[in-house]
Amino acid sequence: MKLLKDISLSKAIGVILAISAGALGFLFWLIYFKGGEDYSSELVASLPALNALLNSTSTVLLLFGFQAIKQQNITRHMKFNLTAFVTSSLFLISYVIYHNFHGDTPFTGEGYIRPIYFFILISHIILSTLVMPMILTSFYLAFSGKIQLHRKVSKVTLPVWLYVSVTGVVIFFMLRAYS
Repeated sequence: MKLLKDISLSKAIGVILAISAGALGFLFWLIYFKGGEDYSSELVASLPALNALLNSTSTVLLLFGFQAIKQQNITRHMKFNLTAFVTSSLFLISYVIYHNFHGDTPFTGEGYIRPIYFFILISHIILSTLVMPMILTSFYLAFSGKIQLHRKVSKVTLPVWLYVSVTGVVIFFMLRAYS
């Protein structure tokens, strides 16, 4: 893409970090400061299940994309990864809508499961703050033709993205089982 090739790496990273910081700040405010609203919508109540489905779908698409690049099928790799990006973006939209109405979801599990849940949750939160700029950087590098650097960044991005997607589903099921 000609447009992306004309943007320097440092400018692209700056824009990516600014977008990511803005999104992170908004999510932090939404979940921890705004609080939920009264709602009686079954649609809103069903969004966590949709979020788990979208995260699961992203995971499968990422694995197919990884398999495609291992087979040197760049077109399939791009299609799977772009679709994973779309499903992850839909997840983020659904997540924002849910937390706008619901607020934070407390974990009520007790005993040995509590530290396990919080380990998964905290690692998920930390890595989810890092994965957005990593994903955007990987896409920028691919679309700007910086393939060698794309490969290096993506070798770190893929496992982090997979971890965040999988642990999002695990958190959903743990909340369902213990809350």
